[in-house]
Amino acid sequence: MNKVSGDRGNMLAAVYHGPNDLRVEKVPIPTIGKGEILVKVISASICGTDLRIFHGNHRMYLPGIIRIPGHEVVGTIAEVGEEINNISIGQRVFCSPNTGCGHCLQCITGNNNLCANYEAIGVTSDGGFAEYVRIPARSVQQGNLIPVSESIDPAVAALIEPFACVLRGQNALHIKAGDVVLILGAGPIGVMHTKLAKARGAGRVIVSEPVNDRAAHALRMGADRVVDPTSENLKQVLNEESEGRGADCIVVAAPVNAAQESALDLAAISGRINFFGGLPKNSPTINFDSNLVHYKELVVTATTACSTADCWQAAQIINSGLVDLSDLVSRRFPLKDALRAFAAAEDRRSLKIVLEP
Repeated sequence: MNKVSGDRGNMLAAVYHGPNDLRVEKVPIPTIGKGEILVKVISASICGTDLRIFHGNHRMYLPGIIRIPGHEVVGTIAEVGEEINNISIGQRVFCSPNTGCGHCLQCITGNNNLCANYEAIGVTSDGGFAEYVRIPARSVQQGNLIPVSESIDPAVAALIEPFACVLRGQNALHIKAGDVVLILGAGPIGVMHTKLAKARGAGRVIVSEPVNDRAAHALRMGADRVVDPTSENLKQVLNEESEGRGADCIVVAAPVNAAQESALDLAAISGRINFFGGLPKNSPTINFDSNLVHYKELVVTATTACSTADCWQAAQIINSGLVDLSDLVSRRFPLKDALRAFAAAEDRRSLKIVLEP
């Protein structure tokens, strides 16, 4: 077994102690067992799930739980447990967060993110908002450590997980060259959808976003047209851009009831719709005009999170340079400033905020 150099001692971590109670403090460096791996964190980005955790709104963070969040993690192998032979100390890796049981129908068909008994670093166990993170043996066995090119900025590589979620969403839509794609919402996820749709050959990518800063991000990062739905007629603009047929593919990347409802009307005949953003738990229903689905022969689908296979595909795309996510990294903070970083992640002007221990 290879050991962490020097005195093992303690490490700095951002620890959840309860709703709105995130403390940057010293905790013991994790001890690893047989088949486990210790990763020294280089970059860990903050996402919407982390913000829900911070505010006490995540079902896996029950009252009394004390845990280190962070599931968008890149680092280097610091220590390997017994019976591991194919991973080297110092190797740079992305840590795919979700691990299934390995033997249910969802796992064996490659959808371990849908496993009823899934585990995830930063969600069910300590995560990457720390100097080190322990990767459980089952995650190691299931291929959750994915090689990352040394030429890729680690802060960008940390975005492999959200990009994998985007990739999963678009794989369900089967975007074809020349398609008119409408994306509702231009947060970090909406911008990634914009970049990926363009890389897949979409003829026109239209983005709907009412927040000026986010609209500007989308336009700068590849959208052919950005619409403010509060002051412009989105359907009219879409008809202008699509020769009157509507959107071939629609991604609802905002957790907004009205946005999901409007997608049915905005879709072209034989259009495909992905409800990517989940709705608030206190308002999970929409008015669904099933006649629009019936007479236009729409396909309405949804995706949630990402599988390990999605992460491998996303990593291949990022490593190849086919899609460049570097301009999504708005700000970087040292781990000691985690509270400032979380505040920045909620300002609706930034895209991705990255902690660099």
